[in-house]
Amino acid sequence: MDDTTSNQRAFILENSVREKVDPSGIKWTKVYFGGGTHFENWLDQVLELRGKENVEVEEVKAIGLKCFEEGNEKMYRIWVKESNSPIELT
Repeated sequence: MDDTTSNQRAFILENSVREKVDPSGIKWTKVYFGGGTHFENWLDQVLELRGKENVEVEEVKAIGLKCFEEGNEKMYRIWVKESNSPIELT
């Protein structure tokens, strides 16, 4: 399998991961997948909007994503706890 096909399959697989339910039955929605400076910017913004208690970060292995594997870059998912109320912007 060439690098392009491997990368495409890895991104298709990652895009299929959208929600999870934790052991307490709380539903979480993935709002970001990536690494580096973009991850840090997204995390800062999500924390500001949702609050630390409603945000979870998960480190993900970059298997199949050649550019990230070669750069030994860490990849992350940012999860946001589902709520019944809209985000209040102030």
